[in-house]
Amino acid sequence: MKKSFISLWSTLFILIVLAVAQYTMMPRWTSNDLSTLSEFSTDRAFAKATEIAKKPHYVSSKNHQEVALYLQEELTNLGLETSIQEGYTLTNWGNLVKAKNIIAKIKGTSNNKALVLLSHYDSAPHSSSKGASDAGSGVATILEAIRAYKYQKKTPKNDILILFTDAEEIGLNGAALFVTKHHWAKEVGLVLNFEARGTSGPSYMLVETNNGNTGLIKEFAKAKTTFPVTNSLMYSIYKMLPNDTDLTVFREKANIQGFNFAFIDGHYNYHTAQDTITNLDKASLAHQGAYLMPLLDHFSKANLNATHSNQDSVYFSIPYTIINYPFGWVMPMLLLSVFLFVVFVLVGIAKKILLLSDIIKGFIPLLAAIFTTLLAVVLGWKIVSKLYPQYKDMLNGFTYNGQDYIVAFVMLSVAICFGCYQLFSKPKLSCNHYVAPLFLWLLINAGLAGFLQGAGFLILPVMSGLLAFGIFIITQKNSPFLNLILSIPALILIVPFIQTLPVGLGLNLLFGSGLLTVLTFVLLLPIFGKFEHKGIWALVFLFLSIGFFAKAHYGSGYEAGKAKSNSLVYILNTDTETALWATYDKNLDYWTQTYLGKKPQKATSSNKNPLFSKYNSVFTYVNSAPIATILKPTVAFVKDTIIANQRHIKIKITPNRDVNRYDIFANPKMIFTHFKANGTAPLDQKGSTLKRNGKRVLSYYVLDNEPLEMVFTIPKTTVFDMELVESSFDLMQNPSFNMRKRATWMMPTPFVLTDAVIITQHLKPNARTNQLPQNKDTTDLVLPTSVAR
Repeated sequence: MKKSFISLWSTLFILIVLAVAQYTMMPRWTSNDLSTLSEFSTDRAFAKATEIAKKPHYVSSKNHQEVALYLQEELTNLGLETSIQEGYTLTNWGNLVKAKNIIAKIKGTSNNKALVLLSHYDSAPHSSSKGASDAGSGVATILEAIRAYKYQKKTPKNDILILFTDAEEIGLNGAALFVTKHHWAKEVGLVLNFEARGTSGPSYMLVETNNGNTGLIKEFAKAKTTFPVTNSLMYSIYKMLPNDTDLTVFREKANIQGFNFAFIDGHYNYHTAQDTITNLDKASLAHQGAYLMPLLDHFSKANLNATHSNQDSVYFSIPYTIINYPFGWVMPMLLLSVFLFVVFVLVGIAKKILLLSDIIKGFIPLLAAIFTTLLAVVLGWKIVSKLYPQYKDMLNGFTYNGQDYIVAFVMLSVAICFGCYQLFSKPKLSCNHYVAPLFLWLLINAGLAGFLQGAGFLILPVMSGLLAFGIFIITQKNSPFLNLILSIPALILIVPFIQTLPVGLGLNLLFGSGLLTVLTFVLLLPIFGKFEHKGIWALVFLFLSIGFFAKAHYGSGYEAGKAKSNSLVYILNTDTETALWATYDKNLDYWTQTYLGKKPQKATSSNKNPLFSKYNSVFTYVNSAPIATILKPTVAFVKDTIIANQRHIKIKITPNRDVNRYDIFANPKMIFTHFKANGTAPLDQKGSTLKRNGKRVLSYYVLDNEPLEMVFTIPKTTVFDMELVESSFDLMQNPSFNMRKRATWMMPTPFVLTDAVIITQHLKPNARTNQLPQNKDTTDLVLPTSVAR
């Protein structure tokens, strides 16, 4: 390889490896032959997802019931006996709902544990989401896989349970209902859960287990899925995040383990009105099917007890397969690497290939690249956020042009690396200067071995680098081709995290992508260190970075399909007979300004009772609103009795209009014991005392206008201080309001209660309650239905 072309050939090689790794992550074709009935057809699955996602179908909506009936009909058409499980649950999210699970069974030939195919059929509330990806895609994948499996006329050894849970978006209530109250839950040995946190991209596999993962991973590998995308670090990070799935309930409540499968690209569509069938990537749907078909065949006849283990394994996927080895190997591999590093350095010094002074100087470009990159990315993103304040309204933390920003900052990081090594290093010193990156990577792996063993596979790229380093020390010959081959582990195992980190966790984690870029660059210093004209390469990547920043700027606006989210609620306070318009938005557009004005008030006093939301959002601005005629609920203190030192209370709240949600708040000083709502105690309640965070007691999602009944006990000396917030999700259609339609480039804000008509009022027992004689029951005060004036 001619020296003058080394840099070009090396760049081409790296690009090819990255392209192949990206291309082989998921199916790049879909099965469109509808006549091949024995195979999974993406088109058939897509058609089922289309039926599911015709309209928003959140819990308590009319379309929710229509989707449930459709799924029952589909299962019946497959020749399966379908049952419905219905009941109330109050989960640790503090949300109460009557969930309706749809369940079917394929009977196996043995009495072994059952395999569960799991997905949820409700869409996200409040935001007009049609739930095509989350999780219509999961339901459709299971329906199509079961159709193909039954057509093959296979008889499973293990029972196969098809479970379409309800109310996942509210608080995993359907899964909790099944796990805690269905007799089949005791038969479950393994769960395959299909989800989505975006609308496109590869589907990632995450293990969920309370014990070791070794049995699960070995059985997963035996199934020989075509496009596995997973690693043990992903789940280690996942466990640290406040993200749960239905499978989490199985693991926590019943020690039932399994696998999650979810795609996360197109994260900006998650829980929004843009989660439509148009945005559902068929390739992502095909990837879900590529997982389920071999796993269904394998686990329907496997010994599911073999998936249990007390040992953990490091695992990671490479194109078309998965590799795993025990956690017990992590420390020996690290110690071997440290030993080789020390030996190669000492031999290099003995041969006078390495000089201690030059080794020390090697830390200068390394540290300069790290600190300059972190400074540039952190400050750069802060500047971007200032220049484009509209990004703050995207609560999921990922913008429509987010991929452009990832590329822009990665290119900037590469430019900084080339610039630093142009200034502080020379090609002939690259071997001396390679000691510092290897030393840093060994330190990183030492930390991972002690605190995050799931990342133990990251020692493999380091060992490849050590091999390249050792060969040069021993032979004193540099082989560009060998260095390129030995770069493959770093390109396959580290580089994907550069993209997935901000996609999965938000653009605020771009500094992580920048840091990983530098760490990858310096690990590949045997290649990049030989590049001639590093200053020119720095300029090339700087211009590429500027180009992607320009592209991001061009895509920073809003349009149909890339809509701006905005929020608005009407709040009627019946205690003070006042009304407000309120929003969660930080940047008001002309639609919200129609109601809030151009100079709205800050909503400080309106956030005394923050409403439940995924990201703990609070109102930002309010403005006075006219008093509308809205029927208040009927509040009845059915029981209010003092026995000994305790006050026993039963409150019944009955809606007098079509409502969707009740939020109950109470003074934090009120200590509730023996609490039940609609006959249901909190699932995680230990002892008799209700655990709650702050003032919120519960949120009740109303079906068919069924009343809310709360029974509880408080100390008789406690001052009664409770407040009711009643919401209907009908602001845009409510005849009491003449609402202006949103523009085509707008949509309701996800993750918060919006487009709602809200009534707030204090719950007021009769004033003579506290003077009730001991052991006497009474029905105190019934607040009559009234009309706000």
